[in-house]
Amino acid sequence: MPELPEVEALVEWLGSRLAGRTVERVLPVAVSVLKTYDPPPSALEGRTVAAVRRHGKFLDIATHGGPHLVVHLARAGWLRWHEQVPATPPRPGKGPLALRVRLADGAGFDLTEAGTRKRLAAYCVHAASDVPGIARLGPDPLDPGFTPDVFAGLLRGERRQIKGVLRDQSVVAGIGNAYSDEILHAARMSPFKLAASLTDAETAALYEVLGTTLREAVERARGHAAAELKTEKKSGLRVHGRTGEPCPVCGDTIREVSFSDSSLQYCPTCQTGGKPLADRRLSRLLK
Repeated sequence: MPELPEVEALVEWLGSRLAGRTVERVLPVAVSVLKTYDPPPSALEGRTVAAVRRHGKFLDIATHGGPHLVVHLARAGWLRWHEQVPATPPRPGKGPLALRVRLADGAGFDLTEAGTRKRLAAYCVHAASDVPGIARLGPDPLDPGFTPDVFAGLLRGERRQIKGVLRDQSVVAGIGNAYSDEILHAARMSPFKLAASLTDAETAALYEVLGTTLREAVERARGHAAAELKTEKKSGLRVHGRTGEPCPVCGDTIREVSFSDSSLQYCPTCQTGGKPLADRRLSRLLK
């Protein structure tokens, strides 16, 4: 799933190609992709793109004096750029294509989604805040206003495990499964530690590595074409998705805990005092 660093890089890359260009057609292809009906996607046609922005993991394409096309790529969605959009009209229900945007000069992009579980979402709205997921977002960790005191306040009284808190978009915007693993590994913290139990020193250390991890990932992704960003993300991860490999810090074997629809990776030596976590839902440290 694209998370804050990849969407941030995609915004910069796509913004440099879309700003000032005119939308000619917006063609929803998959029945499930469009989540709004008023304004219709045709309201984007004939409009000039003003800017491309990010809200958490949402991509926001704003037009001058008109609506926004807001996209959430979900787990298996992505954007494919065309210098010349294929002339053949897309066929609904055929392949991964979900939505196509063609510009007046013939360039454009496709939104695609692999797999059978269709979660990619596109919204045509008057304002980005009209998207419920954006309206619920917590503070952005790259925003200058995201201070140590703000972060500490978010964790205060939070009785959930820190892994789940970091992934909760209403608490902190933009962090998903992969980067929460990376942040907790860098902080040498168990993913199942209760957020409210963190000491002031632990909270301060977590805040520092959270910012450092995300900013470094943004820098690695910056300048890469959309087609390269997924590969770039995987190459920069130290523990997530690396079950069975040696930890790059201590050499211990990276372990995994699997859930119904996801998994997390961690290093026992670095994060749990050498004790493996039981690989079952709502795992606790083995006694």
